[in-house]
Amino acid sequence: MVLETDRHQVESYFMQSRKHFKMAEPILAFMDSENYKFLNQPNITKIEEEDFTDIKIKSPKGFQVLEETIFVNDPDWNSIIKTAKTTSGRLKLLYKNTSFDFVQPYHVLWMVRDGFVRVALTGISGFDSPVLQNSLAEGRYVYAGLKEILSLFKEQFHDMALYERTIQELDQSIRALEGDFNTFDRYGFIKGHTQPMLGIWNEIVVDWGLKFPFDEAIRNDATSLFSDQTFNISYFSSENFEALDDEKVALGKQLFNEKAFSLNGDMSCATCHLPERKFTDGRKTSLGTSRNSPTLLYAALQKGFFYDNRSGSLEGQIVDVTTNVNEFHTDLDHLQAVAARNPSYVEAFRALYDREEVLEGDIRNAIATYIRSLVPFDSKFDRNMNGLEQTLTADEREGFNLFMGKAKCATCHFPPLFNGTVPVAYTESEMELIGVPDANDTINATIDDDLGRYDVYHTEERKHFFKTPTVRNAAQTAPYMHNGVYGTLEEVVDFYDRGGGAGIGIALENQTLPTDKLELTEAEKGALVAFIEALSDGEASSQDDAGKQMAER
Repeated sequence: MVLETDRHQVESYFMQSRKHFKMAEPILAFMDSENYKFLNQPNITKIEEEDFTDIKIKSPKGFQVLEETIFVNDPDWNSIIKTAKTTSGRLKLLYKNTSFDFVQPYHVLWMVRDGFVRVALTGISGFDSPVLQNSLAEGRYVYAGLKEILSLFKEQFHDMALYERTIQELDQSIRALEGDFNTFDRYGFIKGHTQPMLGIWNEIVVDWGLKFPFDEAIRNDATSLFSDQTFNISYFSSENFEALDDEKVALGKQLFNEKAFSLNGDMSCATCHLPERKFTDGRKTSLGTSRNSPTLLYAALQKGFFYDNRSGSLEGQIVDVTTNVNEFHTDLDHLQAVAARNPSYVEAFRALYDREEVLEGDIRNAIATYIRSLVPFDSKFDRNMNGLEQTLTADEREGFNLFMGKAKCATCHFPPLFNGTVPVAYTESEMELIGVPDANDTINATIDDDLGRYDVYHTEERKHFFKTPTVRNAAQTAPYMHNGVYGTLEEVVDFYDRGGGAGIGIALENQTLPTDKLELTEAEKGALVAFIEALSDGEASSQDDAGKQMAER
């Protein structure tokens, strides 16, 4: 039997080890992202599906599991000991086998930037401290670790005033990360500390005289997390490019609207993704399908496509739409034949792809390029975060802070994309089981019969799992959920406030959404809606205007 005094000691050991883990997090996450994810994974069953012959189901281990099993009324000490030994063993393995021989100064700056960006986008949301909500203290530990890293490279600075200013900003960030988890002003912290730190980081790059061999997901010259210049779009693509080709975007837009690509000539991509509806169609479920039409805005900034993540690229997604009997109901040869009969298409493809014939792969690439242009970052929230205007209301600001804190929205909808692609590596687009009902009913609710990800590989533990979509422009993309069951944002917020499916009587063993009620007040619910409304983008982006100009010629 474990004595009460021993329990306090275990809790103390956990807090100390977690502190040092967080101080080392920027290095651990950069040097070995897979082992870092193992050590910091959520306490839910891990499913890895490579193909039908390679499906792995793993029990979670690491710090989050320890937190959720130690800090409970009746700890299972045998389970805790096993998890602690596994976690300790993995840390020892990393210590013995990690080499820093390859590390260059630009690697160090990537570590540093990843560190403070991760604090802003996942750390302060409680993403990896689900029980204790010790996120603010852990953010301070990360910043303390960043100070240690930079102190080791102090001689790399030519401008010592810049070094001192950097340390001062880190110290100011540490002091700012004080307060209560539920009332902490995350908007003020990100705008007042994370965003300026990006600017300082760019100054360090110049001072160190660095040249980066490539861009990661976030561009090396990014000065804001909320800009159309933040992300390296080719990182999420099947091809590498410095920038999108405007002419290719314009051609892709024409093809996006081409109804002749469907067998009966009555459907184009735009049929279900209308620009005036933020690239949705306003229906509960799209024509010929059983699922709601998701927005294509920001679709380029993710690693999985369709609600069940069955496609890994935009080009691959187009194959599925083309061959689906309820959509285009044809094949790739048909796409190629249609384009080859159109002289203006042939001319455009010849100029852009430098070959005589039109290939179906080039058709798909052009359409995908147009979709990649749909990342405007032109919402009221973006403009305020970037200091272009000061128009955010108290409710909108409070709504963001709730979204990131008490309401726990940002533990699945990560800023700045507000979708399920996890910062800062941006290699995984998460899927969740939240228990969406088949009807808007809170008394006799039953689960929707769409099995989601299960239908891809028939993994039992994946029943009713769906990809986490963006909430950007959600105010204009009703109805909501994969089946369009909710018609208003207020209904969606109420669903989450109740604890998802579990809160309306749908008991699902693998629900990933916390089942506890959020206990939001009516004012807080209203503030959440106000914030989401502030994520609505303005008129068409400049890339879309380029497509319009070519289409009119």
